[in-house]
Order: sequence, then structure tokens, then C-alpha cells
Amino acid sequence: MKKTGKNLGQPERIQSLAVLKRRVGRRRIAVLMGGQSAERRISLLSGRAVLKTLRELGLNATGVDLKRSQDLLRLARTRPEVAVICLHGPGGEDGKIQGALEWLGIPYTDSGVLASALAMDKYRSKQILEKTGLPTAPSFLVNDDLARLPASLKPPLVVKPNNQGSALGISIVKTRTKLARALVQARRYGSEVLVEKYLSGREISVGVLGCRALPVIEIVPKKAFYDFEAKYAAGMSEHIIPARISAAARRTAQALALRAHRALGCRGATRVDLITGRSGRMSILEVNTIPGLTATSLLPEAARHAGVSFGQLILWLILDALRGAR
Repeated sequence: MKKTGKNLGQPERIQSLAVLKRRVGRRRIAVLMGGQSAERRISLLSGRAVLKTLRELGLNATGVDLKRSQDLLRLARTRPEVAVICLHGPGGEDGKIQGALEWLGIPYTDSGVLASALAMDKYRSKQILEKTGLPTAPSFLVNDDLARLPASLKPPLVVKPNNQGSALGISIVKTRTKLARALVQARRYGSEVLVEKYLSGREISVGVLGCRALPVIEIVPKKAFYDFEAKYAAGMSEHIIPARISAAARRTAQALALRAHRALGCRGATRVDLITGRSGRMSILEVNTIPGLTATSLLPEAARHAGVSFGQLILWLILDALRGAR
């Protein structure tokens, strides 16, 4: 990781690890991971990292792999006092597990049912962001075929599943003749496909903790674009923090991330991905309500740069969940 300049983003004031640990106490913590989505492997990596940290801190944590329906029944019987959600993709980020935990009366980390469902639906979250005056790329939702694709939406285009994360099923299409093939690939992950204008520029990411934005990270993939392998394979992307844009641009990115977080009604931690063009114009790509917590994940990296250890981050999330419990 290359570091330049000084810290620009300061997270919500986070207490020392000892204080946070004392506040969490001996509460029973369930770390939810795995699941059934195409992002299962990444979810397990996130969940195991969180569980390992909690156990090293001597806390009362148990890992729960929600691979089958009976695993949820087991969770209901054990009645943890708080759940750390490390489930990525459908079933974890789309409000479903959040709804189940609400019904069971178990406090959980990060966003609630509605915000999770909205953020996972790329097209409809873009509609809300645009109504709020936030910049996004021109796009079109394809439910059946490409016949109704507006003529104004010309290549290069990005074709991606509307309800999927981790860059699964994404294609960059440079000619209209390649659209049909890209559509087939995206539909492996769901019937709705988002066709979006490809925007060139620096890809940046801003983590949000509560009401404060973390330092801006610039992502430089070793491949043509930031796909699944570039996200999670060691050495396949470089993270530069803070991003190589002006201090004013970094402040703008942080402000946009906070506005997006609030517009969708998120809480806890989110990660907002943006792109900034040569002209300096920024566009929001998406809002992630369950940011990755793996060794190569962006949110923990930004938190470390702001002086927040991985352990502090996880304990802050747990205490935030308990504060938000009704």
C-alpha cells in the first residue's frame, strides 16, 4: 500500500480498544457468515477474520454459517445478544437476514431492512440518489431484452447484475454487438440487468462510519477493470491512500459518500464507490451496506489509516448495533 500526504478523513470518535472491549463485556455475539450466494467464499473470509479477532480479544463470540434454513433455526434457539453480519450478496445484503433478525429481536450490525434492500438494488438506489441531487452514471434497467435500450446510451457500457456484489457478472462492452453476450453473463446472477454508461477515470472508495467519512482510497487494478479477482486476490490491485486527487476533491468525495449513506437511510458502516473523471466530475457507482472485512478489504484499510484498528472497528460496529436496537 502506498501512502501519500496526511490523514484527511477522521472517523466518528472511537474509544480505545480496552474501553470498547469493556463496554461489549460478556455479551453473546454471533458472527453470521457464509450463506448461499455466489459471494459465499468472500463472506467466509470476512466472517472468519471477525471471529478470530473477537476470540483473540477474549469475547464471547460464535461463528454461524447460514448455509441452510436449519442454521437460522439454530440461531433463533441460541438467542445471541447481538449479530455481526458478514454475509455478502443476496440473502445477506438485501434486507432478508436483517428482516429475520428484526423478527427474532436480535440487534445486528450495519443498515436496516429498507436501506439494505435499496442499496442492493442498484437501479432503484440510483433513482433515489439522483432524486437527492447526487451524480450517477446514465443507466437503463433491462428486464426482458435489449430492444428498448435507449439509443442515447451508446458504448462503451457496463453491463452488470442489478442485485449482486463483488463485481460478479460484470462486463465492459465496447461495441453494441457484444451486448447480448454480456446480458447472458449478467443474467446468471438474476433476471434484472443494469446497463450503465461506462465512465473513465480514477476509481475511488470512501468508507463511512456513522456520521463521519474515512480517508479516500484510490483503487488501481492490475487488470482492465476492478473485477472479482482484482478485489480479492492478493497483489491484483494497488490501494493508494489518500487518493491522488486534490484535497478539495477528497473532501467532495467524502461529502458525496455521506450524502449517499444518508439518502438511502444507512447506519453503521458503509463503503461508497465513486469514479472521478479528468474534468474532476465525480459519480457514485454504488453504496455497499456490508463492506468486506477480509485482508484486502477497503473499509478496514481506510480505518487503519485513520488510526482505528480492526478490533476497534468491529467493536464499534457491535456497540453501534446495540445503540440502534429498539
